[in-house]
Amino acid sequence: MNARELEGQVALVTGGGRGIGRRIALELAAAGMRVAVAARTREQVEETAREIGGLALEVDVSDEASAAAMVAEVEREVGPIDLLVNNAGIAAWEKAAWEVDPKEWWHVFEVNVLGAYLCCRAVLPGMIEGRRGRIVNTGSGAGYLPGSTSSAYAASKAALYRFGEVLAKQLEPHRIPVFTISPGLVKTDMTQDPFPDEAPWTPPELAPRLVRALASGRADALTGRYIHAEHDDVEELIRRADQIREEDLNAIRLRR
Repeated sequence: MNARELEGQVALVTGGGRGIGRRIALELAAAGMRVAVAARTREQVEETAREIGGLALEVDVSDEASAAAMVAEVEREVGPIDLLVNNAGIAAWEKAAWEVDPKEWWHVFEVNVLGAYLCCRAVLPGMIEGRRGRIVNTGSGAGYLPGSTSSAYAASKAALYRFGEVLAKQLEPHRIPVFTISPGLVKTDMTQDPFPDEAPWTPPELAPRLVRALASGRADALTGRYIHAEHDDVEELIRRADQIREEDLNAIRLRR
């Protein structure tokens, strides 16, 4: 990839104040994008924005008005959005689903699924009118792998993948690709408590590199596919895009 291959394009990264989202924002800025970072904690997004010369936004993505205002401000202050990264997410590491407060359990869906939907809903009119744009959703292996310890988190990430796949199909006439990625098991504030130090941690730089590759447009033929930052070689997937579509690979399916 060229050092400044995305020069001048505009990216909006939700959950961009810390962890994976912060690293994605830094990677996209290094590639030349003008980046807006959004999160609930103003201090964190302002720190990230200062580092990259970007726009900081304090936003609740699960609130329709807040998500719409966020997109409007980015378009007004920075320009039409070329890339939306739906990275904002939370988890509830419950021991037993039936013992969790229902509002807490549902709030995971409100952020992880409704939040992504509302951000897409706000950004897509501009993308469709401008006939350009890409969307990347941050999924998780918890959405399809056995052994998850959080019913709310796992179910929400499974729902996020299905939403992304259906949205990608709906957007095909407009040529706006949608991807769902798994960053792997990355050590962040959200994951370091429930997982031991000896867990198979994923190098934190892999997900940002993957998002950068998807932002470049070279992988547009893989729209709707699920791509793992550690276990998939995106360059190899690009070369095999025709086969992947024909054989319906990199998709979460029921097998009988």
